Amino acid sequence: MNAFLHGIFVTGSLIVAIGAQNAFVLKQGLLRQHVFAVALVCFLCDVVLFCLGVLGLGSFISHHHTAAVALAFIGAGFLCIYGLRAWRSAYRGNASLQLDSGANTASLTKTILLTLSVTLLNPHVYLDTVVIIGGIAGTLAWQEKIAFLIGGLCVSAIWFFSLAYGTRFLIPLFKKPFTWRVLDFVIGAIMLMIAWGLFQYGMTLLPS
Repeated sequence: MNAFLHGIFVTGSLIVAIGAQNAFVLKQGLLRQHVFAVALVCFLCDVVLFCLGVLGLGSFISHHHTAAVALAFIGAGFLCIYGLRAWRSAYRGNASLQLDSGANTASLTKTILLTLSVTLLNPHVYLDTVVIIGGIAGTLAWQEKIAFLIGGLCVSAIWFFSLAYGTRFLIPLFKKPFTWRVLDFVIGAIMLMIAWGLFQYGMTLLPS
C-alpha cells in the first residue's frame, strides 16, 4: 500500500504542472472537440511511458547522451511552433467563435495525431514519466513497482478525464472573446518558456 500511495503522490506532483499536454487537453475540453479521445490518448501514452520507466528503461534514457540532446532540440522546436501558433490565435481573437460552431471541428484522426504529437514530441513527458518516475521506481522491489505503477496510472486517468470534462463549467466564461485571447496568450507563453528551457538544456549537453 505504501508503494501504491507513493505512486499516487509522485505522479500527482508531476502531472498537474502546467505544460504543453495539459494546455492542449484544456483547450480541447473548452472546444468540446473529441474530448474523450484526447483524454484517452493522453492516458494510454502514460500507460506505455510509465511501464517503460518502471521496468527500467528510464535509467537507460537518462544516461544516453545522444537521445537527450535530440529530445531537447526537437521538443524545443515543436513547442516553439505551437506557442507561436497560440499567440497568432490570440492576436486574431477569433477562437471564441469555435465554441459556438462545429464548422471548424477537426477530424478525429487529426485530433488524435495532434494529441500524440503534443504528448510524444515533448521531452518533458519523457523526463517526468520515464526518467523521474522510472528512477524512483528503480529503487523498489518488483511487487512494489507494480503497486507504484498502478497508483501512478490511477492518478493519470483521473487527471486527464477530469481536466478534459471539467472545463465544460468554464464554457460560459470563454464565450467572451477576451477570455479566450488571454488563454491563448498564456498557453503560448508557457510553450515558449518551456521551449527556451529545453533549448538551453540541449546547449549544455553539447560538447564545448
